[in-house]
Amino acid sequence: MTADQRIVLASGSPRRRELLARLGVPFEVVVSGADESTATATAPELTVELAERKARAVVALRPGRLILGSDTVVEVDGRILGKPASPADALDMLRSLRGRTHRVVTGVVVLDAATGTIRGRAATTAVTMRDVPDAELAAYVAAGEAMDAAGAYAIQGGAAAFVTAVDGDLDTVIGLPTAVVRELLAAFGVAERCVPSERYP
Repeated sequence: MTADQRIVLASGSPRRRELLARLGVPFEVVVSGADESTATATAPELTVELAERKARAVVALRPGRLILGSDTVVEVDGRILGKPASPADALDMLRSLRGRTHRVVTGVVVLDAATGTIRGRAATTAVTMRDVPDAELAAYVAAGEAMDAAGAYAIQGGAAAFVTAVDGDLDTVIGLPTAVVRELLAAFGVAERCVPSERYP
């Protein structure tokens, strides 16, 4: 790949940046600024829709390129949780998750800005949290990490201490299911050219 053939990651998330870098695919980051308001939909449908919205938001900035968008939500009791709007909202989300199992859903879309071809898929992982005391949740929220994560927690950060089980791909919970990304990029001929097979986990 030459520099102008790099994948465009339509996300400012450092977590997604780190996960995509593991695949060995050259890329650049262009933050989409897309509207992330939600409509009624299932969690997988919603995440793919928002991922596509993010990808399409940067088409005009990077015409002719492959653009990757992604979005993550948490689902519990049919309630879909995105990023918290306030510390109080974050605490409410964490209280609803503690002592039980919830689903984390991440949607991924790859859009070929040159042809308009688009492919997308969602991945789901179940996460179980212990019954975390209020004081511990409040301290976590006060530390600030909760405000930038779906469901108000970052499993790769301080919230790892809350989790007792993960059933599925951890990368999905962090924010970018690399197996899905690899599959979608391969459909555009990218993985075969750019990712050595020995780097596959």
